Amino acid sequence: MFDLTGKVALVTGGSRGLGRAIALAFAGQGADVAVNYRGNAAAADEVATQIRGLGRRSLAIQGDTSAGREACEAIVKAAIDEFGTVDILVNNAGITRDNLLMRMDEEEWNDVLSTNLSGPFWMTRAIARPMLKARSGRIINMSSAAGRMGNPGQANYAAAKAGLIGLTKTTARELASRGITCNALAPGLIETDLTADMPAAATEALTTLTPLGYIGSVDDVAAAAVYLASDEARYVTGQVLGVDGGIVMGG
Repeated sequence: MFDLTGKVALVTGGSRGLGRAIALAFAGQGADVAVNYRGNAAAADEVATQIRGLGRRSLAIQGDTSAGREACEAIVKAAIDEFGTVDILVNNAGITRDNLLMRMDEEEWNDVLSTNLSGPFWMTRAIARPMLKARSGRIINMSSAAGRMGNPGQANYAAAKAGLIGLTKTTARELASRGITCNALAPGLIETDLTADMPAAATEALTTLTPLGYIGSVDDVAAAAVYLASDEARYVTGQVLGVDGGIVMGG
């Protein structure tokens, strides 16, 4: 596996699901990890405790990335104050507010765009200055297969995740000259709290569309994140890596 010894990672939405798996995978490969959470302090503290159990440093940082620039700057500052630097940022915090296009209201649209797209923008902006100064860094954005192919009932989510791909590519171009890479992961159907609430018929339909024919695990995504965060991925930037069982190919 890839060695992250001596690195410091900041994972937004790190208290559960994909964020939790990524935080623990990073720690397992030697990184210290700041675990950002919005509301569930107990869950975030539990992840931080597990990371410390692996012999790494960890800190749970409360902060709502959807709240805008100042909130995101405060999260980054708290991580740097604790660890001295942040080498890896994972923009993972996300929500769903599913509804059909003609039924979706303004709040459902705005909440998802604020969390899933604006949050990563402000987090990236906040981390860019210290990374530019260090002339190195890894930024990983959590997109989705929905952002590459669309999904009925998820106009807000798919739009945000597609926008995140555009943000990834632009960030990669703007920061590449300073040794900073920016890539996106685009998971397909992954077994998490979010997918557990999906109707069985929808889960079955998506599984049928997936060439490998089964639901992925959070560890599949975490392994890809470890690679993108590693030195071995130093020549990979502006890319969208689908961890989706083949449901999206090319494009």
